[in-house]
Amino acid sequence: MSGMSGSILLHVQTLQAEEEPSGQNQPWLQDCVVSLSPCADLLVVAREQKAAFLSGQKLKLSHTHKEGWEKRVSAVSSLSPWSSTGRPDWTCIVVGFTSGYVRFYTESGVLLLAQLLHVDPVLRLKCRTYEIPRHPGVTEQHEELSILYPVALVTIDGFSLFQSLRACRNQVARAAAAGSDVVPPPPLAYKKWGLQEMDTIVDHSSVGVMTLCVFDQMKNASILGGFNASVKGSPPAMSQFVTVGTGPYAGFYYAVEGNSQPLLSHVALAVASKLTSALFNAASGWLGWNKSKNEEEAAQKQKPKVEPATPLGIRFGLPDSRRHGESICLSPCNTLAGVTDDFGRVTLLDLARGIAIRMWKGYRDAQLGWLQVQEERGDREFSPSASLPRRHALFLIIYAPRRGILEVWAMQRGPRVGAFTVGKHCRLLYAGYHLMGVNSVTSQGWQLHTQQVCLLDPTTGALRTINIPFHLALSDKKNERARDMHLLKRLSAVLKSRDMVPDSLEREAKSVLLEIKHPAIKKQALESLLSNRNAPVSCLTNVTSALHDALKQQGNEVEASLLQLCSSQLKLLQLYSDIQQLQSAADTEACSANVCCKTPELHQTHLCCLFFAGNFMFWGCLCGKSPTHKVCDTLQLAGISPQQLLSLLMNVWLQREKEVLQKPVETVRNLHTLLIALSNLDGAVEESWDPQSVSPWWQQVRFTCIQSHNAAAALLAALVAHRAAKASITSRADSKVQQRPANVKTSEWEAVSLELEQWVVCVRQLEDVLVLQALLLVPSPLGTAGGAVVQCSIKTLQEGGRGGIADSVSKWVFRQNMAPERLKKMLQRKETQGTGDQKEKKEDGEETEKCQEEADRTAELLLAVCQRFPDSLSPDLLFSHCCWEYVVQWNKDPEEGRYLFFAVEHLKLITSPHIQLGISTMMWSTFIVKRFSAAAFLMEKVGKAPKDRLCRRDVGIGDKAMTSFLGCCVQLLQILMEADSAMEEIPTPELSVEEVWSGAEGPASIAELALEQRGVHYPLVQHHWLLALLLHAAMSFSVKVKPLSLFDSKGKNAFFRDLTTIQLMPSGDMDPGLVSLRQEFLLRVLTGWVQAIDDPSCSSPAPASTSLPSDGPKADWWPSLCMDLGSLLQVNPDILRRHLVCELYNQGLDLRAEEAILQVEDKEVLGSHLLVLTGQRLSYSLLHNQNQTQAAMELLARLPPTLCTWLKAMDPSELRCPLVSLSKTTRLVSRLVEMLPENHAQYSLALHLLEAVDVLSLSTED
Repeated sequence: MSGMSGSILLHVQTLQAEEEPSGQNQPWLQDCVVSLSPCADLLVVAREQKAAFLSGQKLKLSHTHKEGWEKRVSAVSSLSPWSSTGRPDWTCIVVGFTSGYVRFYTESGVLLLAQLLHVDPVLRLKCRTYEIPRHPGVTEQHEELSILYPVALVTIDGFSLFQSLRACRNQVARAAAAGSDVVPPPPLAYKKWGLQEMDTIVDHSSVGVMTLCVFDQMKNASILGGFNASVKGSPPAMSQFVTVGTGPYAGFYYAVEGNSQPLLSHVALAVASKLTSALFNAASGWLGWNKSKNEEEAAQKQKPKVEPATPLGIRFGLPDSRRHGESICLSPCNTLAGVTDDFGRVTLLDLARGIAIRMWKGYRDAQLGWLQVQEERGDREFSPSASLPRRHALFLIIYAPRRGILEVWAMQRGPRVGAFTVGKHCRLLYAGYHLMGVNSVTSQGWQLHTQQVCLLDPTTGALRTINIPFHLALSDKKNERARDMHLLKRLSAVLKSRDMVPDSLEREAKSVLLEIKHPAIKKQALESLLSNRNAPVSCLTNVTSALHDALKQQGNEVEASLLQLCSSQLKLLQLYSDIQQLQSAADTEACSANVCCKTPELHQTHLCCLFFAGNFMFWGCLCGKSPTHKVCDTLQLAGISPQQLLSLLMNVWLQREKEVLQKPVETVRNLHTLLIALSNLDGAVEESWDPQSVSPWWQQVRFTCIQSHNAAAALLAALVAHRAAKASITSRADSKVQQRPANVKTSEWEAVSLELEQWVVCVRQLEDVLVLQALLLVPSPLGTAGGAVVQCSIKTLQEGGRGGIADSVSKWVFRQNMAPERLKKMLQRKETQGTGDQKEKKEDGEETEKCQEEADRTAELLLAVCQRFPDSLSPDLLFSHCCWEYVVQWNKDPEEGRYLFFAVEHLKLITSPHIQLGISTMMWSTFIVKRFSAAAFLMEKVGKAPKDRLCRRDVGIGDKAMTSFLGCCVQLLQILMEADSAMEEIPTPELSVEEVWSGAEGPASIAELALEQRGVHYPLVQHHWLLALLLHAAMSFSVKVKPLSLFDSKGKNAFFRDLTTIQLMPSGDMDPGLVSLRQEFLLRVLTGWVQAIDDPSCSSPAPASTSLPSDGPKADWWPSLCMDLGSLLQVNPDILRRHLVCELYNQGLDLRAEEAILQVEDKEVLGSHLLVLTGQRLSYSLLHNQNQTQAAMELLARLPPTLCTWLKAMDPSELRCPLVSLSKTTRLVSRLVEMLPENHAQYSLALHLLEAVDVLSLSTED
């Protein structure tokens, strides 16, 4: 076998059986019907009346159902239905019998469906699945199962079959779980063609739907119809079938689509009523279908009707009277087919033209398979047509069992690219189709499973798969690059070997690099060698030098980039050797021998490679272990530019910040020496540089410090560079002074440099960044839940715009979980005094003191940052960004109502109403209004406070979170109204920034955006505030209400509009019906509040989850809020006050009720209501109390009949708190007598009540 063909790989998988077949040397496998699933995960072997399913590496032996009309198995196929995961969930085995039946089984042996399609034996079962069209204009082929009989061909649509099999499998599983009978499935739809004008048919291929071109259509019409034949306007779509056998040797049939309707026949099911009878019997190793004669006769009577076939004449064929076709194998592209015959020939057919284009001889009993290989991405990159789609190569695989050889041939007229010696009793397994159920939609973005060709050797139990590289299909001219790829793989294998001797590695690498012809592959091989960790430097130097010399000898034919790569690598290797001699042994061990070689090009700027290279070159000098001037001289001799050396030095200095800060004095002194030495190299600082302009050399140092996130190391580097630059400028100024005429005095010369001014600004900025970074690195009490630490540098702060600094601090405030009030105290510099008082009061231990010290340090850091950024971190600006940060975090996690609450609290702390108004408007339109409208529509739909499930579905938050959200909406709109009212009195603030940070470019700050917002329409904001209050009250007290129904049509249309627009608002007197609904709602809210304040189970929510600065439903401001709402909603507030007094007395809260009575205006009406309530209390005490005293009974007997009758008519069950002390009732009656005028109809009744209560009190005291 040639070296080129040796690239074909045979992967072996051994199948272990529970029982080894007897007589392994006998060709028993040739007498079996074998089928392999498309994914090569299931093998079916059948013979006569027995079958075995092999799944994975273990042979599963089971028993199946027994029908009496079939003789033996004649054909087997395996279908793998597609699933959404891209892998088959299960495999369906299709079995054809000599009786004409076709049965479908699961891989575990459960019969899904059986159908008699024809009375002749089944010859072949073949499947065609969906293939992604690789070119435009190619007809899309649909899935199909074709079943060949001696004189008929049945085709079943793949989509309907896929749906039926899936439904049958699900139904069988449900029946097994329920223990019920299996419901018979509907019949399959199929087409049956009667193949005519061919003597014998033994095999077939269903090519699929094709459409002729106009020329072929006219040619066929002329041949078939003669001179006067008519031609249709558009070529018809036809299904092409190719058969092999005798008379003719190969036949071509074309069935015009639409001529035959699908047939529906009776389905003969053999599924037992119980799942136990549907499963295989594990006692036997073969599936048996033998039955008794009586069962066969009974089954014969139940034989279903067979539909007749539609005649289909042959279009043309390949006549050869002596040649008998044995098998046909269709290619994956449906354009070629391989045919075997009894003469030992293999013929290649062009199905589109209907001709034989190639023939091989000497392959008796041959077995065929196809393999389509896609071009590798690496090969495509070197191709001149790299932008085009990847190519495909087609190979025909021929197994000759008589010779025991497996051959691979390139199509269509390519050479033999591989040959393998295998056993003589093997079987070549080729499914020829993919997963079933895939279409143009499900195949998007999904790679179809490659069709595999496997070779099964029964003597060893090995299942071999064949893999062919794409480059074997290329012509001889392009095989030169394929040979180079082979050499590259050989070098990779050598580099991976751990036992390779350095001399052998050098010899092998040099041989491979010199033999490779293609420049791109040669470059790839050199880079692979240089990046190897185990290759010694001497080996790398010798190999690179040999390659460099060979390239120079080739002259102009070699690529310049490859020659430059070799030259630069030689310089790097020499540099490494020289520096290695200068360093100590300890440093040499710390630095890897291949670090320098990891940078294949000098201009490579990857951070990791720069760090390793700079660490190797300069860290010894920075630590004082290597001579600085000798190292610099060596680096200059290596040809590396001073700018690149400066970049390496700055990278290692900044990256090793921790080591630098451990010995700052020594490392800073050495850095100054290195900077001076590098700046004195040729090409570093230009001779023509004017000190009054900016130097590119020092600008590079500044640019590196500006980009660095390591502020401490960057500040030290800037201070050192500033001093070095100042010294350089001074020396240049002195030299110029010396060159000036003698009559010019020295004192008159003054050095002014723009360079030094820029260094002053850079140092000040780095000092600011260092203080800010110290604050941002304070650990969060929330841990990782607080988010990642914000990295800052001069560049990031400048790119963040004028609000970048405040934005960074606001993120830090969020990570610290800092309350707004505490932040306010810190900014007012009152935190220190407060903590001092607490230290005197609390001495709970070391832990408390430690926490307090950390809080003090945090406050000091924040104050230090604010002092360095007085403008960028002004209180209004900081509160604005904190507000926005919290509302953004709340939008990410709406269940955390605490975030929105803190955002509103930060908004309250802003002193400028202009900024308050703008931020409130942005918050409302960006985050709030959408969820707020969803909550309103949901409550309008359900008519009450919705449950948690509905809140999560429509609003996206739970019911508790929605209550908190609505409370924050009330506060936000309240702030918006107050800010709008105060804008006219306070001027617009002017936002500024520190002078050193005035060059910031980026997005505008939140405060700037807020000032750009338009003003709001106050009545519209108040309108939404009313709705928010109603929604919040309904959620807090679970009141049944449709909130939008409390407004008229104008009010409804104005909701959820832009607050800056002017809308048509409700005006004038409201409809009495709406006023009545509003009054009823407010009365229910007051009732709910009274019940809440006296309900011990109604616990106050935690401060972190509450939406308002109160006790939630128990808040004392609910009554006054309801009174204000009553005035706005045109509800009489006195009615609400009277209702509140009655509810308080009803709840037994007499003291609160007495306070509320003072605000009631119409006390006469209130007295009438309280008279009834007093009667209910006395009725309960005298008539319904189980613990009645004798005095009470005597008092009841002495009462006037009118009063007694009135008390008996009272219903104490309406009282929520009937057990009230008699003293409270006495006070109530006394107030009642004072409220009612003497001419009132019930005044006398009140006097009787007062007398009765007094007597009852006296009797109780006695």
